[in-house]
Amino acid sequence: MKIGIDARSILNPEKGDAIGVGHYTYQLIRHLLKIDKENEYVIFFDFRVREKDVKKFSQPNVKIKFYPYSDYKKYLPGAYSEILGTATLQKEKLDVLHSTSAFNRIPMGYGGKMVVTMHDMSMFSIPQYLSAVKRTRNKTVANMMAKKADRIIAVSKSVKDDIKKFLNIGVEKTEVIYSGLDSRFFEDSELSASKVLGKYDITKKYILFLGTLEPSKNIARLLEAFSKFKAAQKKKNAGKFEYQLVLAGKRGWLSQEYLQIIKDLSLTKDVVFTGYVIGDELVPLFAGAEFFVMPSLYEGFGMTVLEAFATKTPAILSNVASLPEIAGDAALFVNPLDATELAEAIEKFATDGALRESYIEKGLEQAKKFDWEKTARETLEIYKSLK
Repeated sequence: MKIGIDARSILNPEKGDAIGVGHYTYQLIRHLLKIDKENEYVIFFDFRVREKDVKKFSQPNVKIKFYPYSDYKKYLPGAYSEILGTATLQKEKLDVLHSTSAFNRIPMGYGGKMVVTMHDMSMFSIPQYLSAVKRTRNKTVANMMAKKADRIIAVSKSVKDDIKKFLNIGVEKTEVIYSGLDSRFFEDSELSASKVLGKYDITKKYILFLGTLEPSKNIARLLEAFSKFKAAQKKKNAGKFEYQLVLAGKRGWLSQEYLQIIKDLSLTKDVVFTGYVIGDELVPLFAGAEFFVMPSLYEGFGMTVLEAFATKTPAILSNVASLPEIAGDAALFVNPLDATELAEAIEKFATDGALRESYIEKGLEQAKKFDWEKTARETLEIYKSLK
């Protein structure tokens, strides 16, 4: 078979908001090339990616192609990109083309067999927490790609259910294939924890959140719950408070509002913003935390939950969307709309070491169930089904 994979979410300077999709695409391609030496792969990168950066994907059964671009593109109608993109794809005579995200749009004119992975249905399930532009675009592209695809890969049963509910796509067209977990999260980091914590000015025991700072992650309610937790701790400990809340991740839509909330709640000295955290720093950052909290209003998969589990970091999670499915019984679940319930869960974890320990082993075993090689093998079977 000749298999095409749209890898424009990797190494693309304009796709910073697709960190999760980029990681999925990179790991999927890496493991497909590891297990499959028979089929031919054509990997399509963004035109801005340097050739030296894609050498790691080079092997005898791989062809690297760069998605087309013209210096005159901004002066030409949108149809120009459609025509040029279609011609580039058709030229390769692919047996199947895999778009690793519904939002990496394949030209309408492309008529070959196609697989699309759907990671996120938040634009339908929690539309009020997305910007109008993002919500409208994502709904339109998801509808188009779902109808165009011959097969759809959903990264969780939750996403599959939403595809059926919101896009009216039959379950026979959709297959659930869980993403894997990078093995480095099970290993000790070469970076010392003290070096990483020092870099971010983390000086106390800390509770960790990791993800893009935006409304869908429920940051405002997390700050409210942390304020309630602080008040309870100070009352109990004669005015002392020994915790910081570390918000790790890049700032997203409306994130500037969190600074005012922090000021209003008198948390200025208690909250740390790290910004985007590079890969090598993640393990010590997780491992150093007292526990991890993810009060999201929606998650299509929730990779950071598994990363926490693998680093033996107990977790408090929302009881919505895919999170109970991915975490199983290995986390403490809360209603994300109830700041008091979240505060009580934080207080419970902070004061009960035995409770935290009880979740650590469960989390480690749960994380071991998610393997990239398994993901690659199941995805390869989807390709073969379209031969």
